[in-house]
Amino acid sequence: MKKQFFIYSLAIALMTAISAHLQAIDAWAQVPMSNNPLPEMLKKVIPAVVNISTRIRFSQRENPLLKDPSYRHLYDKSNKAMEWEVQNLGSGVIIDASKGYVITNHHVIDKADQITVTLQDNRSYNATVVGSDPNTEVALIKIKSDKLVALPQGNSDVLQVGDIVVAIGSPFGLGQTVTSGIISALGRSSLGLEGYEDFIQTDASINPGNSGGALVNLQGELIGINTAIVGPNGSNVGIGFAIPINTAYHVVNQIIQYGNIERGQLGIQIQSLTPSLARVFNIDRQDGAVISGIVPGSPADKAGLRKGDIVIAINGQPVDTSTKLSNSIALMRVGDKVILHIFRQGEEKTIETRIAKPNNKTKLVDQY
Repeated sequence: MKKQFFIYSLAIALMTAISAHLQAIDAWAQVPMSNNPLPEMLKKVIPAVVNISTRIRFSQRENPLLKDPSYRHLYDKSNKAMEWEVQNLGSGVIIDASKGYVITNHHVIDKADQITVTLQDNRSYNATVVGSDPNTEVALIKIKSDKLVALPQGNSDVLQVGDIVVAIGSPFGLGQTVTSGIISALGRSSLGLEGYEDFIQTDASINPGNSGGALVNLQGELIGINTAIVGPNGSNVGIGFAIPINTAYHVVNQIIQYGNIERGQLGIQIQSLTPSLARVFNIDRQDGAVISGIVPGSPADKAGLRKGDIVIAINGQPVDTSTKLSNSIALMRVGDKVILHIFRQGEEKTIETRIAKPNNKTKLVDQY
């Protein structure tokens, strides 16, 4: 009797569980699928991303073989100029609709004789270069048009590994293409790609032609400018790099305000603080940049910085590696104020100075 009751109770419990499960499935079926936010976001974003094509003309006034008497009789003695043309493709992002400002990569427009910007609605315009910086790979061009759409600036300083991002550009000249992925890493450097390196790494597919295109977050804010990939034969293997938008805007604002980028120097040689160096200094720290050399007569020297000082912050921003410090200095202009928070012989100190023009007479390498 007890056994039959147990089986009956088990059957009731099982039927109840199955019924509840079926009710849950039915309830789930009645709930409409959550709207995918990407299509609506992309409708607002895509018109701000443009295709850029450039033409570079080359000419050679004299055929080198004309200088050799053995071959001179074989060629036209009129010595006509030899000319040829190279066409490059890239992408760009409209950042100011009223002024027609478009941000892109330096290598996209470098040495171009003609720059053509094509909008998403197929309108095309000739562009002029406002300014360009090869060290950060940032360039600003301008077009004259109405009814432009600009992308709002996001904040690349608050990005986290794992954030979902979308890359937009014109790979291989195919026209606008959207790919998505996540942020794989932040602060990538020592890649040998540019003078200034502090990249966002993403697995969102970036291919040739995407250079200068937009990396946006799910809110449709511009957080990076796509610039490079790492892969065999230039193919995408899920490792792409973008310039943080805060860095790009820093450069762009200097170009707009001053017309150029005027980098200076603090006059220090630095290296990252390592556990072995921390033991040498007998300190309980794992981050910072150690000053290993001072340029005589430099702002650093005049301000009282010393060899062995450990820089832990610059202008209120924490410094965890020497790359962080060197990149911060590289973005400063001659005359900019520098407030360094340092650690010296067990005490924390604050030292103020200003960036000065580089001293090319010194032999000290890796000076900033």
